[in-house]
Amino acid sequence: MSTEQAVRGAIQTHSKRVWRFGLALSGASDVADDLLQATALRALEKHHQVTSYDRLDSWLMTICRSIWLNEIRARSVRKAQALSVTPEAELVAHGPDSETNIFAAQVFTQVMQLPEAQRETVMLVFVEGYSYREAAAMLDVPIGTIMSRLSNARQKLKTVMQHEAGDAVQRSGK
Repeated sequence: MSTEQAVRGAIQTHSKRVWRFGLALSGASDVADDLLQATALRALEKHHQVTSYDRLDSWLMTICRSIWLNEIRARSVRKAQALSVTPEAELVAHGPDSETNIFAAQVFTQVMQLPEAQRETVMLVFVEGYSYREAAAMLDVPIGTIMSRLSNARQKLKTVMQHEAGDAVQRSGK
């Protein structure tokens, strides 16, 4: 198998994951579409640089993040982007357990409100399942930074979810 064939296969296999990561970075589904397309193009252009087929998914995520950071630098925007209206169908799978899907959409919405560094870390570790070490390598930060970002994100999400649960109880009159 040639490296180009391997890269094409990886793009096809991991396109949904790269798109979700692009959504986490940008907060907008149309920008995630553009990031996925740019990532695929760059990966195909750079296929000759592949030295190992083991973690082409990590390589694609790294390319996606690099493109995003270049885009941010070009616009001179350094703040987290707000979540645009994203169709629920793009966030969670629909199936027989709709209550779980509703909760997942609510959690995803809260994750999208986190600062960009925490948001991208949460997406890589908790959504995409990368290890702390892999996420640290992709984001080019120490593993301790990954642990700190995840701890801070957990605390913020816990506080928001507790606050919303308290509001729901008050609204129900209990």
